[in-house]
Amino acid sequence: MKFTDIETDIDTLGEPKIPSPIEEKDQASRSQFFVSDEEKILINIDRAEVKGILENGEILPAFELAGPRRRIYFDPSKLRCAVVTCGGLCPGLNDIIRAIVLELYFHYGVRNIYGVRYGLQGFIPHYGHEIVELTPSTVGDILNKGGSILGSSRGPQDIGEVVDSLERMNVGLLFMIGGDGTLMAASRIADCIAERKLKIGVVGIPKTIDNDIHMVSRSFGFDTAVEVATQAIKGAHNEALGYPNGIGLIKLMGRHSGFIAATTALAQQDVNFVLVPEIDFDLAGPTGLLSMLAKRLEDRGHAVIVVAEGAGQRFFEGADDTFDESGNVRLKDIGAFLKEKIISHFEQKGIDTTLKYIDPSYMIRSLPANANDSVFCGFLGRDAVHAGMAGKTRLLIGHWNNHFVHVPMAASAGKRKQIYPNGKLWRAVLESTGQGELKNPEAW
Repeated sequence: MKFTDIETDIDTLGEPKIPSPIEEKDQASRSQFFVSDEEKILINIDRAEVKGILENGEILPAFELAGPRRRIYFDPSKLRCAVVTCGGLCPGLNDIIRAIVLELYFHYGVRNIYGVRYGLQGFIPHYGHEIVELTPSTVGDILNKGGSILGSSRGPQDIGEVVDSLERMNVGLLFMIGGDGTLMAASRIADCIAERKLKIGVVGIPKTIDNDIHMVSRSFGFDTAVEVATQAIKGAHNEALGYPNGIGLIKLMGRHSGFIAATTALAQQDVNFVLVPEIDFDLAGPTGLLSMLAKRLEDRGHAVIVVAEGAGQRFFEGADDTFDESGNVRLKDIGAFLKEKIISHFEQKGIDTTLKYIDPSYMIRSLPANANDSVFCGFLGRDAVHAGMAGKTRLLIGHWNNHFVHVPMAASAGKRKQIYPNGKLWRAVLESTGQGELKNPEAW
């Protein structure tokens, strides 16, 4: 996809006419504090490509800069807001909830803020989940708690029933925190709202611990995941060093994108092999994983392998597929598969090895955010409120070129960010590990 093909216009519910209640100490600081819709962040900052776009007479694509607007759409005294978290747990969910509630309450004066329990199920009456009131006292001490105080759920729900519930609750602004499936659901909810000619804003905060949301350079929880995963690598490395021909095998999150595995390996450079979904590898053969692992053990006497959960799924072709609540194919366990293959390979060769297998995935997902992620979540939550109060809808708050921006849901939902095999990140992994391509010459 070319950058010039990306839609950057943001939908609005109407003209914002109400002066913002956000007050600064003096007029000078107020003028610097507010952001105009005309302030943009270029999507592409490569000089040569920008020059080419300009020479072709095309408009440089750019995202709206996020932040408070001088005029808002909703009357805070009459507005009702709802917050929902969907999908898998991720460090930082409670930080986002807290930031949204405190910004609405203290800076905009909104007093009716509701938490929807257990994801989209909370909108559907037959589940019987209660709506909770969110206040500063409710969210005051949740930063050190993992998971989400609202709970979550997976799987689709009837969009019409969701919008029915929003109408019954008289909600004017909905904040949806979730991954790609949630963003697609949010887009469909916004479509249904538009069809009914309702004035309800829908603002998304992208959540994926895998950091794989398209047109979002960084997602919350990723920094925490990498930090905690490095501890697993340290443990695996110590275990590998502790035995003759010791092998540490760590499986990390990464269903379709291997950013956690790759970044963690660079953060804790004790890793000798990194396996990710984007880069195919061979097991057998002269330059396959097993042969290169044997060479590593012969040279150094120990090895550490990091594998993303979605890597190597081609080795399970022919196996029956099962599906999760969201309709995704359940991944086969590449970690257990590699453990069995590695042990069997060296047993057949009569080589004694000791393999320690570590899977910290669910421990990482449910932890509180670290300091960097907590700060990042604060920006996301506050900017989501600023956008929603200004009457903007069908957008998510993204991070692009070191700025927080408004990204239309259509530009991101249903698409995925992945590691480029020839990009800088993967080249750095290859340089750090020295693992080579792990592909046999006939397969090149």
